[in-house]
Amino acid sequence: MKQVRAYTDGACSGNPGPGGWGVVLESHGHTRELLGAQEHTTNNRMELQAAIEALNSLTEPCEVEVVTDSTYLKNGMQSWLVNWKRKGWKTSEGKPVKNQDLWRQLDALVATHRVHWHWVRGHTGVEGNERADALANEAIARMLES
Repeated sequence: MKQVRAYTDGACSGNPGPGGWGVVLESHGHTRELLGAQEHTTNNRMELQAAIEALNSLTEPCEVEVVTDSTYLKNGMQSWLVNWKRKGWKTSEGKPVKNQDLWRQLDALVATHRVHWHWVRGHTGVEGNERADALANEAIARMLES
């Protein structure tokens, strides 16, 4: 099974506000970068979108190490998701899960790969994470210029 490392990051100028996501994919000595933006969104939605775009870009089932500085994304995938699904997409307080549309997309994509989630502290010099952050901010800048 092909091994891929995906650095993912989301950014928002205001929260909510214009947002961007960035991805750095590394596999067998090759690097690919992806980025995109939305006019009105939140930082959490952009973190989720980055992971979705990373997994969606893969053309075959892979073993994927997703590296993120988002505890929301990591905890959601590793701890909260199973209970949300069991409770009909409700939180422990019985409220609808926020960003459910994106969580559902991500859950479906994860099912086609072997995914490992790794958290890193943001803005601490982790090269792939720093680049994903720069891509997310570049996406916002490009959208605001056009």
